[in-house]
Amino acid sequence: MKKIYKTQEEVDKDVKDGILKINKDVRFECPISIRASIIVDGDLVADDIITKNIVVKGDLTAKNIIALDINAENIVVKRDFTAKNIIAWSIDAKNILYYAFCCVYGSIRCKSIKGIGKNHAEPICLDGKLEIKK
Repeated sequence: MKKIYKTQEEVDKDVKDGILKINKDVRFECPISIRASIIVDGDLVADDIITKNIVVKGDLTAKNIIALDINAENIVVKRDFTAKNIIAWSIDAKNILYYAFCCVYGSIRCKSIKGIGKNHAEPICLDGKLEIKK
């Protein structure tokens, strides 16, 4: 069973104490912008997400993401993704901007990746490699 949000208002109603907690797979069929953390016990699918933090126990698939911290198994972003810190099993995106850390266990595939913080660390792939797509 999957939770489906069709409007921002539906999302806002489920935010409790600064957290949107979903105990199954979720699909956002609208752009969302919330001042809350998103915690998902399954997969998350969305077009556009702007939020504080995202923790996904499954796969995170989106067109655009802007967040402070992201922790997910696999991240697939069709366009751009910007975050302060990224921890994932693997990332496949067009362009990645991160402030401090981008650390994955598997591989990173992207057109461009750039650390934008003054003291950012270079991206780390523990068991895979960084592949810049043409």
